[in-house]
Amino acid sequence: QVQLVESGGGLVQAGGSLRLSCAASGSILSINYMGWYRQAPGKQREWVASIISGGRANYADTVKGRFTISRDTTGNTVYLQMNSLNSEDTAVYYCAADIETTQSRGTILRYWGQGTQVTVSS
Repeated sequence: QVQLVESGGGLVQAGGSLRLSCAASGSILSINYMGWYRQAPGKQREWVASIISGGRANYADTVKGRFTISRDTTGNTVYLQMNSLNSEDTAVYYCAADIETTQSRGTILRYWGQGTQVTVSS
């Protein structure tokens, strides 16, 4: 069916940058929404940023001005450019997408990636 695969995580020093990618594949008819979430140890998963099909982007206050979400309209890929990283950004980052598939046939379902680890050292 549908798979979301994240990449780009790793270890970076405070103040550095990383770019995450998430590629969707499968029997996709449309993707209305793509977003990024993160979960730190002992914390609930929190929303980070999102972008809809029209291109409007929204950000959590904690990352506003530092992170940029974008979408490759030629494919099914969403990116998260992360700048000025700090220790509070350390988490597993997950991408999510609301997708209509040939199987769902008119029903939009939420799909999640497996997560990619981002670790920011002080």
